[in-house]
Amino acid sequence: MASASSQSVHRATTTAPVNIAVIKYWGKRDTTLNLPTNSSLSVTLSQRSLRTLTTASCSANYPAEDTLNLNGKPQEIQSSKRTLACLSNLRALRKSLEDADASLPKLSAMPLRIVSENNFPTAAGLASSAAGFAALVRAVADLYSLPQSPKELSRIARQGSGSACRSLMGGYVAWRTGELADGSDSLAEEVAPAAHWPEMRALVLVVSAEKKDVPSTEGMQTTVNTSELFAHRAKTVVPERMNAIEAAIRDRDFPKFAEITMRDSNTFHATCLDSWPPIFYMNDVSRAAVRLVHDINQAVGRTVAAYTFDAGPNAVIYYEEKDEELVAGTVKAILGADTTGWEGPFYEKLANVSAPGVSLDKIDSRVVSGLKEGVNRVILTGVGEGPISVQDHLVTETGEMVNN
Repeated sequence: MASASSQSVHRATTTAPVNIAVIKYWGKRDTTLNLPTNSSLSVTLSQRSLRTLTTASCSANYPAEDTLNLNGKPQEIQSSKRTLACLSNLRALRKSLEDADASLPKLSAMPLRIVSENNFPTAAGLASSAAGFAALVRAVADLYSLPQSPKELSRIARQGSGSACRSLMGGYVAWRTGELADGSDSLAEEVAPAAHWPEMRALVLVVSAEKKDVPSTEGMQTTVNTSELFAHRAKTVVPERMNAIEAAIRDRDFPKFAEITMRDSNTFHATCLDSWPPIFYMNDVSRAAVRLVHDINQAVGRTVAAYTFDAGPNAVIYYEEKDEELVAGTVKAILGADTTGWEGPFYEKLANVSAPGVSLDKIDSRVVSGLKEGVNRVILTGVGEGPISVQDHLVTETGEMVNN
């Protein structure tokens, strides 16, 4: 951080990861505080593949209002109640530090300039808001030198984007729904670190990088208000699945993890279909990916792959590193080695794989043609760590945005 002079630009920069839920968060019991109707659990994905980079800066010389710039475009921060709630909470924590120690610079009174960049499509079903709000909260918390733990900060990140609370930690993360009306017990906590089960891999089939027809927030409330299946899932199905999948993670039991993951994805999308009017996040290419996973598992004779879909058409296929050739190798044979995204830190084992892991005559031909035509890129990744403090600032020492 810069010197304590009131003329200084103070900066802190962090990266934050995407997380993909295996037990889905869908529906709110309090829309203002972003309190969920059910608990959820996710895998934090490696920032070597997917990440948001955010610089939080403040200065007495900045114009009076806070500003936020995402991917080179200014955002309407004053009309975003979620963003304002996060910043207000973080400022209050900083002010309490300043009130207790008069020697601290009054950062809480200075306007904020926040600059953020994603290395993946925004609003395309890749949990961009989760990584974005996690990076914003972590960067501002670092800027303000806040002592709060990631678990405590998750309460703030949750108000920006529900699933953002899970992106404040690495590995396998649960978001507890909580019971208190003020949401103080609705927190994220690490179930197991990435190092507990580091062999977990994920292959994202990017079906569409376009914005969703029905934004998640709108879709959630439609489901809550109109789906008869929804309440049963929240009250009965999810609590049992949370216990079961946490046990599977503790035991590193992939077949058990996989079945729960796939069943919960199916149940979540069933509640969307049961909404009125029905909500379709999956499409024909998504359904081809579902059939692909079942065909691979059947051909191999054991469960080596699991699919899950968030509120969008993109398939996330989980598998263990030892089964890379069986799962990702088969997808590579279907899509071709020239499909965008194979290169990167998780491609090494596949680079010299020329034959499919599973013979393509054991895969439904409609699946092969559907995926060939409908998947425009892949992302190879795996379980990873939580936010990381870095020095790659997006704001200069004099407060200007860095031109990349």
